[in-house]
Amino acid sequence: MRTPAISFIATLLLLFTLPAMAALPASVEGQPLPTLAPMLHRATPAVVNIATVGHVEIRQNPLLQDPFFRHFFDIPTQPRQRRVQSLGSGVIVDAAKGYVLTNHHVIERADEITVTLRDGRRFSAKLIGTDPDSDIAVVQIPAGETLTELPLADSDDLQVGDFVVAIGNPFGLGQTVTSGIVSALGRTGLGIEGYEDFIQTDASINPGNSGGALVNLRGELVGINTAILAPGGGNVGIGFAIPINMAEQIMQQLVEYGEVSRGQLGVTAQDLTPELAQAFGIRDARGTVISRIDPGSPAEKAGLRVGDVILEINGRTVRNSSDVRNRLGLLRAGASVDITILRDGKKQDLTAVIEAPELDQLAGERLHPRLTGAWFSPLQDVLQTPERGEEGVVISTVEPNSPAWQVGLRQGDIIVSANRQPVATLEAFRQAVEGKRQLLLNIQRGQSAMFVLIQ
Repeated sequence: MRTPAISFIATLLLLFTLPAMAALPASVEGQPLPTLAPMLHRATPAVVNIATVGHVEIRQNPLLQDPFFRHFFDIPTQPRQRRVQSLGSGVIVDAAKGYVLTNHHVIERADEITVTLRDGRRFSAKLIGTDPDSDIAVVQIPAGETLTELPLADSDDLQVGDFVVAIGNPFGLGQTVTSGIVSALGRTGLGIEGYEDFIQTDASINPGNSGGALVNLRGELVGINTAILAPGGGNVGIGFAIPINMAEQIMQQLVEYGEVSRGQLGVTAQDLTPELAQAFGIRDARGTVISRIDPGSPAEKAGLRVGDVILEINGRTVRNSSDVRNRLGLLRAGASVDITILRDGKKQDLTAVIEAPELDQLAGERLHPRLTGAWFSPLQDVLQTPERGEEGVVISTVEPNSPAWQVGLRQGDIIVSANRQPVATLEAFRQAVEGKRQLLLNIQRGQSAMFVLIQ
C-alpha cells in the first residue's frame, strides 16, 4: 500500500509526462498544489530596485601633471574623476515615511539615487544615513498610501532549516525571486563587514541582489541580502544576509541621528574553549572570557574583572567574542547595558554605561572622497612636544598620488580649522567635514600657513 506522500509524488510524475499543452491542475487528490505565489504577491511590491550615479577619483601619473611635460608633449589635461553607475536593491520598511533599507555599498559615494518600484514608478531618493561598518544604509522616497512595506520578523527566532525566499534585482534583470533554506546562523569572521552576525542561506543571491529582502514563508523580512561566497565568480549556494534585528537597530540610529555613534565597554574578550572552560571550572563551554580591561573604562567602573565569563548581554545569550562585539557595537554612547557574568562559579549581574571611544586615527576616505589616501591623528600623538597653545589634527600619512596628495595635502600638515570651525580633536574634525561637498581647510606647514579649498 502506497503512502499518501508516495501517491502524491507519483501523480506529479504522471502529470509531467502528459503532453506539453496539458494544463497543470490546481489540486491533486483534493489537495491544492504548494505555491509561494500568494505570499509573494503581498511581499514583492515592497522590494525596490536602486540605481545610483556617482564619481570616483582617477589616479593621476605625477609626470603627466607636470605643466612643462604636458606642454612639451602636447598632452591634454586629464580628467580627475570618472562617472560610475551601479545597480542594487532595497526594501520599503516604513511606507508612511518612505524609508527604504539597503546596503551601504549599494549607495556608496552616490551623487544621485533613483528608486524604482515594481509597478514602474521612479523616485529620486534622499540619503538619510549610512553605516559602513555594518553595511546598512537608509534612503527615503516620497511617502504615500500606495507604498507597500514589509513587516519585520524577529530574526532571533530563525532556525537552521527554515525556508526563506530572496527577492532582488540580480544582474539588472528586474525583480527576481529565489528560494532556499537557512543554512547556518551567526556567521562571523568572514572579513566582509566590521560587525558580522550573518544568516547564511542557499537561496541564490547574485550581484544586484545586495540590499534586497530575505523573507520567511509568511512574507516577513528576516534579513537584508548582502554578500555571496563565490570562489569561481558565480553563485555556489552560499549567500549571506544581515539579520533584520541588527539592521533595524542601525536604521533607528540613522533615522534619529543621521549616523551611528558607537560606544565602548573597554574589554578584550576571547572565545571560551572546552580547555579554558575546564581551567575556569565551568561545566558548559558557552560565553566568552574577559582577557583584558582598559584602565578607567566603563568595564572597570562597572566592576568587571579579568577572568570573568560573560554569559548574557541585555538578556541575550552570548555564544562567543563576536557576539560581545556585535551586541555592544550597536549601542550608542551613554546607553546602559546589563551584563550577566560568571565569577568563581557564581552568577552576577552588573550594569555598565557605554562611553564614546577616543579616536586615535581617522581614514580620510571615510570623510570625503578627495581625502582618500590621508590618515589623520591627534596632534599630541604625533608631536611629542606641541608648541604652547597649538591645537589641531595632524596628517600622519599621505599616500603618493592619492586624491589627498593631488589636492596638496602632505604628511606633517597640521589642520587647525575646517570649514571655519576650530578642530582640536579628531571628533571635532570629523563633525566639521563629514558629509560636506566642499571643504575649506586651514593648514600649518612648518612656519607657514595656508588655506586649501577642496571641492
